[in-house]
Amino acid sequence: MTLAFIGIGNVGFAIAHNLEQKGYNIIVANDNPNSQSVQKALTQNPNFKVLPVQEAIEASEVTFLATPFHVNEDLLKGLDFQGKPLVDCSNPVGAGISHGLDSKVSGSEKVQEWAPTAHVVKAYTIYGFENFSNPEYLNAKEKPAMLMAGNDSDAKHKVTSIIEASGFYAKDVGALDQALHLEHMTLLWVKMVRRDGHHPHFMWAYLEK
Repeated sequence: MTLAFIGIGNVGFAIAHNLEQKGYNIIVANDNPNSQSVQKALTQNPNFKVLPVQEAIEASEVTFLATPFHVNEDLLKGLDFQGKPLVDCSNPVGAGISHGLDSKVSGSEKVQEWAPTAHVVKAYTIYGFENFSNPEYLNAKEKPAMLMAGNDSDAKHKVTSIIEASGFYAKDVGALDQALHLEHMTLLWVKMVRRDGHHPHFMWAYLEK
């Protein structure tokens, strides 16, 4: 399967590198192949391919959005996702590590508004990038959970297979409006680690009985 990544910084690279090692073909979607972030990613993994954003979307089956949230509206304007899944890995973060949209609506719902030709799935957001490149915990009995939300079942089915390939247990938490609560989970993790000094190498698990 071929995956496109819009945004190849800490988050995007960690996910893309993990999946490339699992056999996925990775396209870095960037209209400027000489940008610092693209060149850094290629230095770390020369197996990545680079294409302009729209061409990358057309050449891939699933696209990942791993950008600072504030650039998303302008970035997504005019792109045609052709009904394919768009995995939203971005988070609206405001002052003081607050929700950047005042918890009135999720960032993913705004992404869906800005990318109406995509089926947006929220995923890869409830942890920091440190956990995306290798989520394996050798002594753990359960895989760490990756929670996802979206309105389209077929898109979530495709994303589930990707999540599981990357080493997580995929758990569908419902419709896209649930992304608001996943973004709050991200803020919880970020405040624990970035603000309060907790080490970043921990994740959540989903347990049933």
